[in-house]
Amino acid sequence: MNWFLELNPVVQALLATLFTWGFTALGAALVFFFKKININVLNGMLGFAAGVMIAASFWSLLAPAIEMSDGSFVPALIGFLAGGVFLLLVDKLLPHLHLGEPRQKAEGIKTSLQRSILLVFAVTLHNIPEGLAVGVAFGATAAGLPSASLAGAIALAIGIGIQNFPEGAAVSIPLRREGLSRRKSFMYGQASGIVEPIAGVLGAALVLVMRPILPYALAFAAGAMIYVVVEELIPEAQQESHTDVATIGAMLGFAVMMTLDVALG
Repeated sequence: MNWFLELNPVVQALLATLFTWGFTALGAALVFFFKKININVLNGMLGFAAGVMIAASFWSLLAPAIEMSDGSFVPALIGFLAGGVFLLLVDKLLPHLHLGEPRQKAEGIKTSLQRSILLVFAVTLHNIPEGLAVGVAFGATAAGLPSASLAGAIALAIGIGIQNFPEGAAVSIPLRREGLSRRKSFMYGQASGIVEPIAGVLGAALVLVMRPILPYALAFAAGAMIYVVVEELIPEAQQESHTDVATIGAMLGFAVMMTLDVALG
């Protein structure tokens, strides 16, 4: 573990987001064992992912941002809203299709891309703020502030990795059900997480170069994640009649992330 502690924060962010991407691939690999997934299981997975992201947004991002600003809420407020606006723009521009929706309900710029690609792009939207959050958290450790500890950044990476597992399965298994081969379904599923290392490295490098923006960057990642939760995950998880399954999943996800952050951070 000592070797990891001695690495540059950008390299730490890269390794951490490769770890979270790996969990996406592990989840996508379930397609080699299952062709279908029970809708309640899928909704529970999506709810779990939402709970993790909500908890991470506060415990790992917003709370440290406010502490770094000597208790002022202004930098956190500005960064939080900016993160939401950024994801709003990405949501309007990036062609994507939510799980269970017909091809004609694709959002973003109109395109002739295949349905499978549009589904992957939808999950890629989730992963942009996740990778950014992990990257900014590791970059923040260089500031030497108690609220931005390496243990807290590692806890965030573990939490994001855990919730990436069901996300990978939520892409690959529906694609398999639609007729794609197991190999193609897996490749598309894991590809949805490839943006995380990219966003992670950019986030860590940015806060290292421009340290005064650190509280804004942490809150920005939080705002982006909350936007994804409210716009994408919760509506998808609540489509069926048994909404309590998704709600329980969200509670469990929140509890897991809160426990990780408090215990390790």
